Amino acid sequence: MNLRSIYLLLFCLALASCNSKTKKELVKEIKPNIIYILADDLGYAEVGAYGQEKIETPNIDALAKSGMLFTQHYTGAPVCAPARASLMTGTHMGHSPVRGNDEWGSRGDVWSYVEMAKDSTLEGQSPLGADVVILPKLLKKAGYTNGMFGKWGLGAPHTESIPTKMGFDYFFGYNCQRQAHTYNPLHLYENEKRYHLANDTVPPNTKLDEGVDPYDEASYAKYNQPYYSPEVSFEKMIGFVDRVKDEPFFMYWATPIPHAAIQAPKRWVDYYVDKFGEEEPYLGQRGYFPVRYPHASYAGMVSYFDENIGKLIDHLKKTGKYDNTLIIFSSDNGPTYNGGTDSPWFDSAKPFESVYGRGKGFVYEGGIRVPMIASWPGRIVPGTTTDHISAFWDVMPTLCEVAQVETPSNTDGISFLNTLTQEGKQREHDYMYWEFPEYNGQVAVRMGKWKMVWKNIKKNNTHIELYNLEEDIAEQNDISETYPELIVKFKEIIKKEHHTPVNKRFIMPTLEELTKSEL
Repeated sequence: MNLRSIYLLLFCLALASCNSKTKKELVKEIKPNIIYILADDLGYAEVGAYGQEKIETPNIDALAKSGMLFTQHYTGAPVCAPARASLMTGTHMGHSPVRGNDEWGSRGDVWSYVEMAKDSTLEGQSPLGADVVILPKLLKKAGYTNGMFGKWGLGAPHTESIPTKMGFDYFFGYNCQRQAHTYNPLHLYENEKRYHLANDTVPPNTKLDEGVDPYDEASYAKYNQPYYSPEVSFEKMIGFVDRVKDEPFFMYWATPIPHAAIQAPKRWVDYYVDKFGEEEPYLGQRGYFPVRYPHASYAGMVSYFDENIGKLIDHLKKTGKYDNTLIIFSSDNGPTYNGGTDSPWFDSAKPFESVYGRGKGFVYEGGIRVPMIASWPGRIVPGTTTDHISAFWDVMPTLCEVAQVETPSNTDGISFLNTLTQEGKQREHDYMYWEFPEYNGQVAVRMGKWKMVWKNIKKNNTHIELYNLEEDIAEQNDISETYPELIVKFKEIIKKEHHTPVNKRFIMPTLEELTKSEL
């Protein structure tokens, strides 16, 4: 009998005995496994539990029924890398070392898929820095074995900023987020080495062959290679779960789904073609790959991901690990607008707008408010909903409290464990802060019912928008002229929360001037 089995036996005996401890007190003594599932570009309303009507997600919906659904949870940033940095570091974008996507272009032709295949030093993004403390390092101190699967995007091969040097014991997936622009890559990474896949070289943005019939599925055959990265990664993930025996584990499943390119298993595409009917093909005019059935394929990607979540939960139950596992599900930002995706058709950000300028890449609600579901048998009451306002930078202190390890003093987060367990009084943020140097530069603040948005900063825009989310959740009616005192407060918050970024790519000169000026 292994050590963990002995612990569980003693735990069961303790529960059966009539001693002075309650069941909840005994549960707290055994550290739970933690699984954090992060979708990529999944909109607030792209799963059934949040109101999706076209895409079927029965397993994610069941997860919500077994746990708690958050209605006011926010990402750290409206695009990939900075959102993940906020999650891992517990800091908002005024303090985070990564505040935008930096592909580290000074190294050479980093956007060439073929050149990256030849030279691994062209892969990856600008590094976090070896001295940055991220979540898995803290959980490792608490006795956790850490595994990561999916998309990293916070460093590059041959640097100190790779998963296995930042606290993860095992990594399998994409080191580089540009490589994740195809689900049929030439390689993934297993720890620090390339894991080669027998796929043909089809670089992202490859168009249909000249003269082929765009209405014939056979014309798209080259975009569906033998090895589908989410499937390979999932098999490795189940292997990791099985290998961890005598200690709690933390698993970060950062799937690239449903980020473009649109590539889904044929059985799921066929399912949604039957459901949706005929549709016009996407020919690649907005990047990534052409696809014969864009709506059906996009829905198929999400349902395939949902299917694997169900398989993981079933496996946890079969191996006896489910009852001692906290599962959190979320997305890194709002729905996208390119690569053949059609967010308005799916109403992906409902009740927010799903059009360009309101979803991914922007600090309006549709770009930064994301789904979050938490399930934890015996600790979270099934079928509950909370309107507690929280964000990615709150995840670190929450999981540190769960793991019984000290949270770093420089985090911007507040643990929401009391919300999860409905025990004790939950601390609240006075306000939430975002800054984002891309898409012409943006800043946003959420303060109770008020939301302030300053966009086009790099174009010298000085107008700051104000919305009352209780009356105008879709941010349609700018009432800034009615409440000038809130605009003054907004600027005070910027002065307090903005620290000049080390990476010059993330500097917004107007913001720097404001923080040095007198209000």
